[in-house]
Amino acid sequence: MITRLLAATLAAGLLSTAAYAQETFDLKFQSSDNSGTVSFGVQQEWAKHLSEVSNGRINVEMLPVGSIVEYNETLDAVGSGILDGHITDSSYFTGKDPAFALIGNPVGAYSTPEELRAFFDDGGGTKLYNEILNPYGVQFIGPAAQTAEAIPSKIPIDGVADLKGVKIRAPEGMVQSAFAAAGAAPVNLPQSEVFTSLDKGVIDAADATTLATNDSMGLNDVAKNPIWPGFHSLPLNEVSINKAKWDAMSDEDRQMLTDSVKWYADHLAERVRSRDEEVAEKLRQRGDVTIHSWSEEEKKKFRQIGQEQWKTYAERSENAQKVYDTLTAYLKKEGRL
Repeated sequence: MITRLLAATLAAGLLSTAAYAQETFDLKFQSSDNSGTVSFGVQQEWAKHLSEVSNGRINVEMLPVGSIVEYNETLDAVGSGILDGHITDSSYFTGKDPAFALIGNPVGAYSTPEELRAFFDDGGGTKLYNEILNPYGVQFIGPAAQTAEAIPSKIPIDGVADLKGVKIRAPEGMVQSAFAAAGAAPVNLPQSEVFTSLDKGVIDAADATTLATNDSMGLNDVAKNPIWPGFHSLPLNEVSINKAKWDAMSDEDRQMLTDSVKWYADHLAERVRSRDEEVAEKLRQRGDVTIHSWSEEEKKKFRQIGQEQWKTYAERSENAQKVYDTLTAYLKKEGRL
């Protein structure tokens, strides 16, 4: 009897030890951001924060863009287990399903990171996105976003009517078609050619990136009528994990991971917004730059134009229609559409 009790106790101890070992997760996450950028720095801070709050049980190695796979291949890499997770712009996977374009960067839908996050937290976005992602073997943990992208411009643009005939650099896809529908003349150029094209007058304005990043590239030196705060493009910065790894975690660890992503989202928005505001104040003091801020009414006009592009994408797949229906219902409820 004593022998059996000892054996049972030993077996229970071994099972407990095995269970404890399974609670430690060493994960590789790849970013869509380059090493040395503000956003990648915040992602590295997030990994450190997560390790600290989990007492070293959940450890993330953050890898910059292209470390293991190309930026637009991370969805498959996470689903197959080549990567454990990614932090990326969801619209990179539009080729797999137009729903990724709509949920990743619905042109004109948001003006702030908080507006984007509210759709996922309060408007049904998180549940819907997991319905889309789970078949790929991926679990969406939570949303983050940088500030809306500014538009460096050589000419004053104070509303939708002023976009008519403006030669604006814009990427192919929903952003470009929205500007065209608003009356602008979109030009497809790589980011590396934006400065020279503005300087030489090839384009009048550019869909580039955040105000601070634009300034670091010298764009405000040649395009002295920037539109800021931005309104047209505010991509989802998704944090997702391999679903099998997620399912293997305890409820406590899942909650810890979810809370840490909220920490990341708060810090990312705060860091980028702070840098944008510093640059805006610097530009105001220069005296030769005029910042143009669109009214809420003009933003709504652009959203209405953008919504026509959303409809086009919605017709392309069942998932895209679900995103369109959920997003537009939420924005109408909030009085932003």
